[in-house]
Formats: sequence, structure tokens, C-alpha cells
Amino acid sequence: MFLILKKITLMYLSGKMFTFPQETNTARVILTPTPIQELRAVTVCHRSFTDLKREHALFSLATQTHTNAFMIQWDETNKEVQPHIGDTKTHYRGQDYKPNTWHSICTTWDSASGLVQLWFDGQPSMRKYISFGAIRGSTMIILGQEQDTHGGGFDLKQCFVGMMSDVHMWDYTLSPCEMQKYVDDLNFTPGNVLNWHAMEFQIIDRVLIEDKLMTCH
Repeated sequence: MFLILKKITLMYLSGKMFTFPQETNTARVILTPTPIQELRAVTVCHRSFTDLKREHALFSLATQTHTNAFMIQWDETNKEVQPHIGDTKTHYRGQDYKPNTWHSICTTWDSASGLVQLWFDGQPSMRKYISFGAIRGSTMIILGQEQDTHGGGFDLKQCFVGMMSDVHMWDYTLSPCEMQKYVDDLNFTPGNVLNWHAMEFQIIDRVLIEDKLMTCH
């Protein structure tokens, strides 16, 4: 099997989405973040659309020392969103994760307090605790697969199939007001680590860039 490699691209992705049309352990998008020495606080937001009825990764950031340095996944068995920070995970149940629906998911973490919080479709969940100093070293950020090694170790049954859009990452925790602006797709401050409006990325294998599906009024 030959992988389809596309060169690193800098693209204005506003109004666009990545489509992952099939279950594979190869298809992925590698995102190039703004170079930062260490991350002591993080907010990651994205929108996704899928009909998967199994576990799947929504965002995977690995370092050489922590393969789940900052990873978000859906656990179908327990019906929960699971943020992982520094290879430690926490659990958020009770979200209405409907299939074939766009969902906005934002996750915040601050090393100073250790507090993690999930915002699902604009609704905040309770704050939970993960103790971890900082995310340091060479980061590999991937959409479509979950890394079990730095940049690899993909499992067919953890891959994402569906559409993903509006991926932003900040090196601080977003305020509730800014979070609501993101959810409502209003004029929010774009991510300073990952910015969907000016994203540098590499596509490997079958991932398409399409106009985002919108409902006509």
C-alpha cells in the first residue's frame, strides 16, 4: 500500500473542513504549531461531525516523552469525552454526543492550578484536576489518528471518520466569553498556537479539504 503524501501547506481554512471519508490507520493531518518552548496552559477547540459508534480520537498531541501529552477522545463504551494531559486522563459524562451533528468541543488546562475543564457545545462541565508540570519538547499534533508513539502507532479502531473544522489552540485558558464567541462562530481571538485561519499542515493519505457543510436558510 502506498501512502499519498502532500507537501506542507499554509492555507486559509476559514469556511473549510477536513473530511476523513474512510476507516484507515494511515489517513491523517499533521498540524504545524507556532514554535513555543513549553505549554503551561492550553485551550484546544474544534468542531467535528461523525456517525462513529466506537472509540475515536478527536485531537492528538504527543511529545517524545508523553504520547498523550494533550489528547481528546470519545469513549463509546463509557459514553464520555476523555481529555488526556501528560498521559493522565479524566472523564466527562453526560454530553449529548449525537451522531451526524456538528459538535463544538473545547478543552482547557492550566498547570498552575491543575484544573481541566470541558466545554461541550458551549456548556461548561465541572472542573477536574490533573497534575502535570508543562508540555515540553518536540510536539507532534495529529488529526484523524491517535498516537501511541511520537508520530505513529496508529490503531484502526481509534481513527476518526467524519468531518473536522475550526481547529484552534491557545497557550492560555480562554475566558468563558471568548469560549462562547468561538461556539457561536462570532469574532473571537484566533488561536496563537494553532490558527484555522492561517494553518500550516501536511495531509497524509486520503483526507479531503472541502467547503464546510452549511444549512441554507
